[in-house]
Amino acid sequence: MKERRKQERKNLIAYTQVFDLYGGNLLGYLGDLTASGAMIISEKPMKPDTEITLAVEIPELPDIKAIRMSLVARVAWCQQDLSPQYFNIGFEFKEVPSDQKKLIESIIQNYEFRRDVPKYPTRGVPPK
Repeated sequence: MKERRKQERKNLIAYTQVFDLYGGNLLGYLGDLTASGAMIISEKPMKPDTEITLAVEIPELPDIKAIRMSLVARVAWCQQDLSPQYFNIGFEFKEVPSDQKKLIESIIQNYEFRRDVPKYPTRGVPPK
Protein backbone atom coordinates (compact mmCIF):
# COMPACT_ATOMS: atom_id res chain seq x y z
CA MET A 1 0.00 0.00 0.00
CA LYS A 2 1.37 3.40 -0.99
CA GLU A 3 2.09 5.74 1.92
CA ARG A 4 -0.02 8.90 1.59
CA ARG A 5 1.02 10.57 4.84
CA LYS A 6 2.34 14.11 4.38
CA GLN A 7 4.16 14.19 7.72
CA GLU A 8 6.38 11.60 9.34
CA ARG A 9 4.79 9.82 12.29
CA LYS A 10 6.29 10.57 15.68
CA ASN A 11 6.04 7.67 18.14
CA LEU A 12 5.53 8.81 21.70
CA ILE A 13 6.81 7.52 25.02
CA ALA A 14 4.11 9.22 27.10
CA TYR A 15 1.17 7.23 28.44
CA THR A 16 -1.51 9.52 26.98
CA GLN A 17 -5.21 8.70 27.23
CA VAL A 18 -7.61 9.58 24.41
CA PHE A 19 -11.36 9.87 25.08
CA ASP A 20 -14.50 10.39 23.03
CA LEU A 21 -15.21 13.96 24.19
CA TYR A 22 -18.99 13.70 24.07
CA GLY A 23 -19.39 9.99 24.85
CA GLY A 24 -16.92 10.25 27.71
CA ASN A 25 -15.51 6.78 27.19
CA LEU A 26 -11.81 5.94 26.93
CA LEU A 27 -10.95 5.16 23.30
CA GLY A 28 -7.36 4.13 23.91
CA TYR A 29 -3.84 5.46 24.21
CA LEU A 30 -1.88 7.70 21.86
CA GLY A 31 0.62 5.68 19.83
CA ASP A 32 1.90 8.36 17.48
CA LEU A 33 1.14 11.93 16.58
CA THR A 34 1.59 14.53 13.86
CA ALA A 35 0.06 17.98 13.38
CA SER A 36 -2.50 16.43 11.02
CA GLY A 37 -3.38 13.15 12.71
CA ALA A 38 -2.77 10.48 15.31
CA MET A 39 -2.84 6.75 15.87
CA ILE A 40 -4.33 5.32 19.03
CA ILE A 41 -4.08 1.82 20.43
CA SER A 42 -7.53 0.61 21.46
CA GLU A 43 -9.26 -2.49 22.77
CA LYS A 44 -12.18 -1.90 20.38
CA PRO A 45 -12.18 -1.36 16.61
CA MET A 46 -13.75 1.70 15.00
CA LYS A 47 -15.39 1.96 11.60
CA PRO A 48 -13.46 4.03 9.01
CA ASP A 49 -14.99 7.42 8.10
CA THR A 50 -16.54 7.78 11.56
CA GLU A 51 -16.27 11.41 12.71
CA ILE A 52 -15.55 11.95 16.39
CA THR A 53 -14.28 14.66 18.71
CA LEU A 54 -11.18 13.39 20.46
CA ALA A 55 -10.19 14.58 23.92
CA VAL A 56 -6.46 14.02 24.31
CA GLU A 57 -5.06 14.18 27.83
CA ILE A 58 -1.90 16.27 27.70
CA PRO A 59 1.19 14.92 29.43
CA GLU A 60 3.14 17.26 31.69
CA LEU A 61 4.90 19.87 29.56
CA PRO A 62 7.21 22.70 30.56
CA ASP A 63 5.47 26.11 30.57
CA ILE A 64 2.10 24.65 29.45
CA LYS A 65 -0.90 24.68 31.74
CA ALA A 66 -3.42 22.90 29.47
CA ILE A 67 -4.46 19.42 30.58
CA ARG A 68 -6.64 18.40 27.62
CA MET A 69 -6.92 19.17 23.93
CA SER A 70 -10.04 18.56 21.82
CA LEU A 71 -9.84 17.83 18.11
CA VAL A 72 -12.49 16.84 15.58
CA ALA A 73 -11.17 13.84 13.68
CA ARG A 74 -12.14 11.23 11.11
CA VAL A 75 -11.24 7.55 11.45
CA ALA A 76 -8.98 7.04 8.44
CA TRP A 77 -8.26 3.34 9.06
CA CYS A 78 -8.46 0.59 11.67
CA GLN A 79 -6.44 -2.62 11.82
CA GLN A 80 -5.63 -5.29 14.35
CA ASP A 81 -2.44 -4.73 16.32
CA LEU A 82 0.38 -7.30 16.54
CA SER A 83 -1.14 -8.11 19.94
CA PRO A 84 -4.50 -9.51 18.76
CA GLN A 85 -6.50 -8.07 21.68
CA TYR A 86 -5.75 -4.50 20.47
CA PHE A 87 -6.51 -2.37 17.42
CA ASN A 88 -4.51 0.46 15.87
CA ILE A 89 -6.79 3.27 14.75
CA GLY A 90 -5.58 6.07 12.48
CA PHE A 91 -7.28 9.46 12.85
CA GLU A 92 -7.09 12.43 10.50
CA PHE A 93 -7.70 15.75 12.25
CA LYS A 94 -10.35 17.83 10.48
CA GLU A 95 -9.03 21.22 11.61
CA VAL A 96 -6.18 22.13 13.93
CA PRO A 97 -6.10 25.71 15.25
CA SER A 98 -2.62 27.28 15.46
CA ASP A 99 -2.54 27.19 19.28
CA GLN A 100 -3.21 23.43 19.20
CA LYS A 101 -0.54 22.93 16.52
CA LYS A 102 1.95 24.50 18.92
CA LEU A 103 0.72 22.18 21.66
CA ILE A 104 1.12 19.14 19.39
CA GLU A 105 4.63 20.26 18.45
CA SER A 106 5.48 20.60 22.14
CA ILE A 107 4.16 17.10 22.90
CA ILE A 108 6.23 15.67 20.05
CA GLN A 109 9.33 17.60 21.09
CA ASN A 110 9.11 16.45 24.71
CA TYR A 111 7.80 12.90 24.31
CA GLU A 112 8.97 11.59 20.95
CA PHE A 113 10.57 8.16 21.11
CA ARG A 114 14.02 8.75 19.67
CA ARG A 115 15.86 6.03 17.88
CA ASP A 116 19.19 7.83 17.85
CA VAL A 117 22.14 5.54 18.37
CA PRO A 118 24.39 6.83 21.15
CA LYS A 119 27.93 7.75 20.12
CA TYR A 120 30.04 5.33 22.07
CA PRO A 121 33.78 5.98 22.23
CA THR A 122 35.63 3.86 19.74
CA ARG A 123 38.01 1.32 21.15
CA GLY A 124 41.00 0.04 19.37
CA VAL A 125 41.45 -3.64 18.79
CA PRO A 126 43.81 -5.01 21.44
CA PRO A 127 47.23 -6.00 20.05
CA LYS A 128 47.92 -9.69 19.63
